[in-house]
Amino acid sequence: MSTTLWIIVAASIATYLTRIGGHLVISRFDHIHPRVEAGLNAVPAAVLTTLVAPAALSAGPAEWGALVVPGLVSLRGGLMAMFLVGAAVLILARQVVG
Repeated sequence: MSTTLWIIVAASIATYLTRIGGHLVISRFDHIHPRVEAGLNAVPAAVLTTLVAPAALSAGPAEWGALVVPGLVSLRGGLMAMFLVGAAVLILARQVVG
C-alpha cells in the first residue's frame, strides 16, 4: 500500500479512538457541570475559527467574498443557508476572478 493510504488509515483510526474515548469518558459521569457543557458546546465554533482564520489572513478577493456574503446571510438565514451560500460564492468568485 502507498504511504498516503497508510496515513489516511492511521488518521481514521486516531479520529475514531479520539471520538469514542471522549464519549466513554463523558458517559462515566452522572452529571456534567454546566461550565463543562458550555465549553464542549463551544468546541465546534472554536474548531471552525481555527480553520477559517488562517485562510482569511492569506485570502484573496474570492475568499473574502465567501466570508462576507455568508456572514450577512447568517443574520437572516440558518446555518445550512450560510454554508451553501458560502460555497456557491467561493466557487463562482474563483471562476470569475481566477
